[in-house]
Amino acid sequence: MSHLDRANLMNHFREMVDRGQPIIGGGAGTGISAKCEEAGGIDLIVIYNSGRYRMAGRASSAGLLAYGNANQIVQEMALEVLPVVKHTPVLAGVNGTDPFVIMPKLLRELKDLGFAGVQNFPTVGLIDGTFRISLEETGINYADEVEMIRLAHEMDMLTTPYVFSAEEAVAMTQAGADIIVAHMGVTVGGTIGATSGKTLDESVALIDEWAAAAREVRDDVLVLCHGGPIATPEDAAYVMRKSRLCHGFYGASSMERLPTEIALTEQIRQFKAIS
Repeated sequence: MSHLDRANLMNHFREMVDRGQPIIGGGAGTGISAKCEEAGGIDLIVIYNSGRYRMAGRASSAGLLAYGNANQIVQEMALEVLPVVKHTPVLAGVNGTDPFVIMPKLLRELKDLGFAGVQNFPTVGLIDGTFRISLEETGINYADEVEMIRLAHEMDMLTTPYVFSAEEAVAMTQAGADIIVAHMGVTVGGTIGATSGKTLDESVALIDEWAAAAREVRDDVLVLCHGGPIATPEDAAYVMRKSRLCHGFYGASSMERLPTEIALTEQIRQFKAIS
């Protein structure tokens, strides 16, 4: 049995939790991001269309708009990322509301490519207000993302969906989700990050609320935090210290965009300082 099989991965993650060791996952928009994340000891890698935009200097939220076929972009990115990742499970971001996809076929293709599992992205969970109501009323809804996770679970793929409320945490857990990722919104900071959002303490309260709801369904579900004000290792450490039910952190901009911005900018400044 492969070390990347779902059962083995979940046993490994639960052993980490029992040891008090946080699970750390990260998005990779390029091959070099994935190589560096693996070299740093990351526990899981996710690739989805926002990674391409993020590492091209555009906002991650571009992945929610009609700038390209999200599922096709992930399959293209797989050819860049999967060959350079040697030991770490890699998950695919799947647009579960895509009306032009035969979902079981797409999931089989992703599994055959070498993906260990899936995550729901792009997601309507990041959309609110009147537009969200319009999407839901016209059949573009979060329930389709839940169904995608259910299908992937039945195919024995690792599932780590984003949730945005206690109700969604319950629905995803009922669908068989292995790891719930409590999404706190677009990551703040840097040149293309959000400038408003929740506080860290507000995030802790929401994470524990959603995690508790999920664990009412199945007490073996794991919970990671992501996004919003949780942008640095210090932020993640604060949340995990304060939270009762958070088992780790999943970062995207935090793992590749912000470190790249800081390192490249400082490197150029040092070159320019040569006298």
